[in-house]
Amino acid sequence: MSDALTTPDETQIDQICSIWDSGWHEAHAGIVPPALTKLRTTKSFFDRTREHLGNTRIATAGRKVIGFCMVKDDELYQMYLSRDARGTGVAQALIRDAENRIFTAGHNTAWLACAVGNERASRFYERAGWFNTGQQPVHLDTSEGTFSLDVWRFEKSAPVC
Repeated sequence: MSDALTTPDETQIDQICSIWDSGWHEAHAGIVPPALTKLRTTKSFFDRTREHLGNTRIATAGRKVIGFCMVKDDELYQMYLSRDARGTGVAQALIRDAENRIFTAGHNTAWLACAVGNERASRFYERAGWFNTGQQPVHLDTSEGTFSLDVWRFEKSAPVC
């Protein structure tokens, strides 16, 4: 397991970007349109990491970032792990953190977009208590404007106290 989850600072952007870039291409390059893959450059991940730094939590092992999650309003916007962090419990800690931040902000339902065909992620979300509500289009931000992509929408309701 990693150290406690923390909010990153500017000095950790490169590490977050590296995890996001490699993880995204590993998971998505074969299942999304080639035009989107071409737009997902290292610079695009760097720019988006910087933009969402304040809504990001990281897991670390010593000084090394090994995973992160970003929330955007009621959405678990992004979550990725380094290869060596898989199977260590870091993903469960990150998703719980994202859920807590979304529900603490007053949202009754959290949601996330999962690329159609990303079976590994889909199984993880289901094990974490999220439900696939079906396929829908989303409009992704890219350096060339928005890109429409059909995704699986997963949702999780806030716990009833």
